[in-house]
Amino acid sequence: MESSISRTSLNCISLADPDIQKSVSLLKQVRGSFLDSQFQCFFYVVDHGISQEFMEEVFSQSKKFFDLPQSEKMKLLRDEKNRGYTPMLDEILDPENQVNGDYKEGYYIGVEVPADSPEANRPFYGPNQWPTEGNVSNPARGVFGAGAHSDYGLITLLATDDVVGLQICKDRNAQPQVWEYVAPVKGGFIVNLGDMLERWSNSIFRSTLHRVVLDGRERYSIAYFVEPSHDCVVECLPTCKSESNPPKFPPITCSAYLSQRYKDTHADLSSYSDNKA
Repeated sequence: MESSISRTSLNCISLADPDIQKSVSLLKQVRGSFLDSQFQCFFYVVDHGISQEFMEEVFSQSKKFFDLPQSEKMKLLRDEKNRGYTPMLDEILDPENQVNGDYKEGYYIGVEVPADSPEANRPFYGPNQWPTEGNVSNPARGVFGAGAHSDYGLITLLATDDVVGLQICKDRNAQPQVWEYVAPVKGGFIVNLGDMLERWSNSIFRSTLHRVVLDGRERYSIAYFVEPSHDCVVECLPTCKSESNPPKFPPITCSAYLSQRYKDTHADLSSYSDNKA
């Protein structure tokens, strides 16, 4: 692990109190923390109502899948809807600083839409790919990191295990960039603002540059990406612009933006034509 990189403590917000007025105050607290710091838009939420036992079972099932032989995982290779398995080096998030790609594997699912549904004709909508039940192997190998990037959508909720590896850069424009490890919080979800929220708010709320750097141990994380409707036009909100602060980004549909970002970062599916059984 890089000894020169320090750890940072994120704000930690409890969702336990059902009092509506306290909930309003909580939202103001979150908004204020972002406005006070123009760089850091990461924080933890705890007491969210999801049991630790359930979270541990999800991580256990995740490990069982990634321990399958590569040939079995490739049978579930992601499709044109970006549902399914992404192998090592499939994604390159930081091409300026990466030689090959991300040393990580992924498995992507979304809302289940039957193949015969009219909704399945839309980008990113369709049936998920699910592994069959059966015996699971346990090869000894590690799961590696992700290149520097900001998330594409509105908000990301991230559950992690207790292996330190996530780093954030509070000021992406600093030279040199300063990276800090995020200390895991057991049972907590990291909340991370994405690029589309930055576009909508005209950079009042900023997406945060982050990456994963590991020391050889396996590390697992599970992300839930919150995104607008795919035909939604993402453009600067009226309250976020003025004569002295005009829109910084042109309008774009969510579908067009996501499609381009996936195209920029993922390998062409045709490159796997000989590997998928």
